[in-house]
Amino acid sequence: MKYATQRVALPFFMVAMALFALQIVFGLLAATVYAWPNFMAELMPFNIMRVSHTNLLIVWLLIGFMGATYYLMPEEAEREIHSPGLAYLQLAIFAFAGAAALVGYQFGIHEGREFLEQPFWVKVLITISFLMFLFNTSMTLAKGRKTAINLVLMLGLWLAAVFWLFAFYNPTNLAVDKLYWWWVVHLWVEGVWELIMASLLGYLLIKMTGVDREVIEKWLYVIVGLSLFSGLLGTGHHYYWIGAPSYWQPIGSIFSTLEVIPFFAMVVFAFVMFWKGSRNHPNKAAMLWALGCPVIAFFGAGVWGFMHTLSFINYYSHGTQVTAAHGHLAFYGAYVMLMLGIISFAMPQLRRVQPYNQVLNMWGFWIMTSAMCFMTFTLTFAGVVQTHLQRVLGMNFMEVQSQLGLFYVMRLGAGIAVAVGAVMLLYAFFGPTREQVPAGGTQMTTGAERL
Repeated sequence: MKYATQRVALPFFMVAMALFALQIVFGLLAATVYAWPNFMAELMPFNIMRVSHTNLLIVWLLIGFMGATYYLMPEEAEREIHSPGLAYLQLAIFAFAGAAALVGYQFGIHEGREFLEQPFWVKVLITISFLMFLFNTSMTLAKGRKTAINLVLMLGLWLAAVFWLFAFYNPTNLAVDKLYWWWVVHLWVEGVWELIMASLLGYLLIKMTGVDREVIEKWLYVIVGLSLFSGLLGTGHHYYWIGAPSYWQPIGSIFSTLEVIPFFAMVVFAFVMFWKGSRNHPNKAAMLWALGCPVIAFFGAGVWGFMHTLSFINYYSHGTQVTAAHGHLAFYGAYVMLMLGIISFAMPQLRRVQPYNQVLNMWGFWIMTSAMCFMTFTLTFAGVVQTHLQRVLGMNFMEVQSQLGLFYVMRLGAGIAVAVGAVMLLYAFFGPTREQVPAGGTQMTTGAERL
């Protein structure tokens, strides 16, 4: 680790992983309700479990993005972070705002807009924290070296902040509300977050493959262009049935189909760089996550998204468990796996040890990824049955739900397996290690794995 302020990333990663664990807990509770509908009905209604599950996902990923930025920015900009104290302060504000929102949800305090349920004052605190973060990282970048990695990363982060401002706009007309609501939700996860994903993945590949930076940066610019070209107008697939003009149906269908391309390009990008470069990096676990991330993202976001994005298919499948299947695998592949890969790479250096607990980490990878794939298949089959019974045959919603019990039990089993893999990962990240690198030293780049 070349720069002392890279250690600013450590508390961000610790908070992110604590919220990640809590997100899985609420996910398990919600999955249990699907299998046994009266579970905790009086103590915690299902809608509170679900809003807690989804909000924790967004919050821990944002904190993870911040930590990853603080970790890589000194190396990319070749200078220390502008103000480590400001970084710790904005983490405290962001964590407090997230915790306050989560506690409030348990008492029914929320605005009711899916994913944007945070009370107004919480949104204000989040905005202040994010602006402090952007000031800190932008000042670091302005005074240091500019690379494709940190420029694309900061572009993605600034655009995320810009589109977040639409969370404050809450019109009374439901159709207008949904029109702009997607400017946050879609343009984050299928637009500017893809820029963050591509830049972080590029950073990992530069560090672990040894491929020339110029080669990776050329790929990065192509992926960024494809992401923005397809993702912006791809928002149209959310406008099919909300009262928007009918021209959004062909626009949404065409550009949503093109959204598969940048995810496929990331798969090719990662594996071409892997084969062109050195494959003997000591941190095998981080390499596994870096290669697995674009593959699962391609299937979850690309293939499963394409399965129901065309308007004449979406007419039947919209709002069914097919959507849940796509959402789970897409978020896991594109962003969860990316952050787990960054943390797998960074933690040995932040803790000044050689790559450690790698076998446990890789077991966590395979268990979590296999379980998420099984969950996706289960929800996909449930969604196909639901679509046919509900949208084609016309059965009412509750009758259809009673036919899906087996799928929901299997989904709960997959969730338990995800939790087991997550526990293994958390122990691999934060558990004991054997061999320390002397204080002030750097992580060794060769040598046997330490378990």
